[in-house]
Amino acid sequence: MSLTHLNARGEAHMVDVADKQETRREARASARVSMLPATLALLAEGGLPKGDVLATARIAGIQAAKRTHELIPLCHALMLSKVTVDFTLDEVNSCVEIQVFCRLNGRTGVEMEALTAASVAALTLYDMCKAVDKGIVIGDIQLETKTGGKSGDWQREAMQEEAPAPTGVPAALAVASEDVSPVTAVNGNLRILFLAELRERLDLESLSLNPATLADATVGGLKRTLALRDPQLEALNDSRVLCAVNQDMVRDDHPLKAGDEVAFFPPVTGG
Repeated sequence: MSLTHLNARGEAHMVDVADKQETRREARASARVSMLPATLALLAEGGLPKGDVLATARIAGIQAAKRTHELIPLCHALMLSKVTVDFTLDEVNSCVEIQVFCRLNGRTGVEMEALTAASVAALTLYDMCKAVDKGIVIGDIQLETKTGGKSGDWQREAMQEEAPAPTGVPAALAVASEDVSPVTAVNGNLRILFLAELRERLDLESLSLNPATLADATVGGLKRTLALRDPQLEALNDSRVLCAVNQDMVRDDHPLKAGDEVAFFPPVTGG
């Protein structure tokens, strides 16, 4: 199994989801469009020169969700059963809050569809308003919740309650950690996290494992044990996979002890 959207030759390819279980998948995303108070007032009054701004942006967002696979190269074409795009005019902060909801019954999630809808709705708002306010700022495009699939449910609010990463953690690992719901180490078990694209490829977020079950209490021994437990976890032996124990980068010969947090994640590159 490929670790990322790359095959054994390093070529981009679409992940095969045919063997995944079909479940109800839902996602919510949001975005914020900040503008001058006068622009927001015109928007609220329907006084902008291009007409009904919110209706146009809503249609654009829904269409974008349906066509995400045409915009994001390796996304699947999904049969969405529901897409909603809603707007809240915030006079205090002089902005428009965009909320998107997507749903389907399928084998892969709808996070990208929700995020794409929020992005395109925001861009459409800019296009409709730029004649009177070219300084509009689009920001805070983010996933709020997702449900369904093997990786389970996720909520941004729960992640914000997590303590900040200790010093010395690679920046990319700290960011990726925000996307992982906590797994409490029970009775000194290892807390094993799968981060960023690795989590998506494996469709697995976290595991808890008794270190006493390891024949070799090292990172390499953990990889071998996990591969025996689930053949798809053989992907952890890919030389590109990085590992951090208690948020310090380590190699395969690093020893493990009860209560350690072990995080596996794909290589991080700039660009």
